[in-house]
Order: sequence, then C-alpha cells, then structure tokens
Amino acid sequence: MGFSDLVSDAGLTILNNWVKTRSYIVGYNPTQADVKVFQQVKTVPAPEKFPYAWRWYNHILTFESEFSTLPGDPTKEYTAYGPESTDLPVNPAKAPEKEEDDDDDVDLFGSDEEEDAEAERIKAERLAEYNKKKAGKVKPAAKSIVIMDVKPWDDETNMTELEENVRAIEKDGLVWGASKLVAVGFGIKKLQINLVVEDEKVSLDELQQQIEEDEDHVQSTDVAAMQKL
Repeated sequence: MGFSDLVSDAGLTILNNWVKTRSYIVGYNPTQADVKVFQQVKTVPAPEKFPYAWRWYNHILTFESEFSTLPGDPTKEYTAYGPESTDLPVNPAKAPEKEEDDDDDVDLFGSDEEEDAEAERIKAERLAEYNKKKAGKVKPAAKSIVIMDVKPWDDETNMTELEENVRAIEKDGLVWGASKLVAVGFGIKKLQINLVVEDEKVSLDELQQQIEEDEDHVQSTDVAAMQKL
C-alpha cells in the first residue's frame, strides 16, 4: 500500500514503524526514496511520539544540499514506498554464495596433504582480499541529533532576531534544522531548535557559549535532548 498521509499522526506512525529497523527508506544509503518521503513530512516528527521517524528525518536533513544528486528515480511519488511496496528490501543481507558441487573433479585417491595445502591457499587469499577491502573503507563520521533550548531575558526580547543570530553561527560539521517557539510562562517563549553535529568537529559546550555571547537576547541555553545517529 505504501505511504499515504505523512502529516497526520496515523501516517507518521507508519513512517516511524518503517524506519524503526532501517537507516533509510530503501537499502543502506540515502536515495530519492528518502527525498520524496522527507518532502512530504511538513513538520519535524515529535521525538517523544515518533523517535525513529525523528531520528531518520534529522539524519536525512544533513543531505539536503545533495538531494538532487542522490541515486534513484526522482519521478516516483512517495506513495511508491513504504509497507507492502514490492521493491523495498529491509536492509537486506547478502545471501552467502553457494559453492557449486563438482563431483567430476573429485579425486577419490588424492592426497590429503594436497587438499589441506589448497584449502590453506584459498583461506589465505580470502583473508587477504577481506583485509584489502576493510582497509579501503572510510569510517563514517559519528553524528548526533540535538534539541537545544535557547532562553531569552524576558517577554520583550525580539525572538526573530534571537533566532537569526543563532542560525548565523556556521561551523564545519554543524547543520541547523527546524525550530519552534515554546511558551515557558509569563508571556515568555523560548526558542527550541534542532541541529545535527559531527561529534569530532563540533563541541556543544563551545557552541552554547557562542550562542550565549548574544547577551542582548540570550539569557541561557540548554541541551533538551540528544541522540547518536
């Protein structure tokens, strides 16, 4: 049946269940399937209700500048993906190759020593090939999804200017996401903003200090939630 309504709680529940056991909508890497589904999610899924959809959404957000270059069919609608769609594997594991039996080559009077030597040679070749492939792989950067609260001084603080100053901070390994204003009482609203950081490149403590340097608008900051990708 595929995905349908990704705005309602019912539609987001289906998406949340779908990405519970998947990093991406299809396979092991981001594709046009992720782009199509991402574009239909109009607001960031609430992490307390849809934690897996929230994780997936913020992860795909880091590829936003690359959407047009991701592989896949951009003409497909988002409804082509999801439960019961026939072309979607669930992070499929490659089936081990079955060795063909070749009874014609069996030497019933062959030497055990020759067989052992051949087996050791094959084992050594496979081990060398495995080590070569392993050495050539680049380990993906560790990333974290963060929800940060930025608190103003009072109800007269210009929250538009506050958010503009926050988003003006640029760092290698930092991607700002969606945001909203949350009431805290007495007419005061705090800015709650999502961000994705590369752990080795961005220090949250330093980022908070940099935000708090805007003393005309910012009283304090807090990390409300954080999850590793």
